[in-house]
Amino acid sequence: MQNPFSDKRLVIFDCDGVLVDSESIVCRVLAEEMTKLGMPATAEELDEQFSGRPSQDCILDIEARYGGPLPEAYFHTTESRIRRAFHEELEAVNGIHEVLERLQGTSLQSCVASSGPHAKMQITLNKTGLWDYFAGRIFSADDVGRGKPWPDLFLHSAAHFEVAPEHCLVVEDSIAGVKAAVAAGMPVIGYSHNGTRARQLEAEGARVINDMQLLLDYL
Repeated sequence: MQNPFSDKRLVIFDCDGVLVDSESIVCRVLAEEMTKLGMPATAEELDEQFSGRPSQDCILDIEARYGGPLPEAYFHTTESRIRRAFHEELEAVNGIHEVLERLQGTSLQSCVASSGPHAKMQITLNKTGLWDYFAGRIFSADDVGRGKPWPDLFLHSAAHFEVAPEHCLVVEDSIAGVKAAVAAGMPVIGYSHNGTRARQLEAEGARVINDMQLLLDYL
C-alpha cells in the first residue's frame, strides 16, 4: 500500500491548537462572558462546538442562542479579555519550535491556514515567536468564501504554492479542519491529547499523534 505521507512538498499547519495553545484561553473567556449574558456554557462545551470554525460562524451560533444581536459591550469586553490573556498566558504548542527548525533544513515548504483572522494570528504568532517561520505564507478563512469544514482554504493555500492537493500534508487539531483537509484531497495528521477528540479525528480520516515532535516521523 502506498504511504499517503510520502512525496509531500507542502506542509499546511492550522494555527490555534497546532502552533499556539490558544483555544483553551478563548473558550474559557467566551464561556464566562456568555454565562454573564444568561447563556451558561463551559470551556469544554465551546471547544467541542467551535474548534476549527471561522469566528463569524461562532458568533452567529452564539447570537442564535442569545435570540438576537449580541450587545456591543460583549464584543468589546470579550476581545479585551482575550487579548490580555494572550499577553499573559499564551504559549507555543509544546515541541512545535523544534519541528519548524527541522523543517527549515528540508526541501519541504510550509504555511499556515487558519479559521482565525489575520489580525489575531499576527498577535498570537508574534507572541509565541513563530511569526518569522511563516511570514508571507499565512492564510485565513477571511481570504476565501467558505471556511472549514469546507476545503476552500486548504485549496487556496496549495494553489498559492502551485502544489497539487495530494502533495500536501495538513496538520490539524479540529474535526472541522480534518473534514476540510479530507474534502480537499489532502492527507492529514490530527494532533490531540484528548482521547475522545483523538478518536473523532481518526474517525474523520486523520492519522493521530499526541506529541508534536512525532510529526517528524511523517516528514
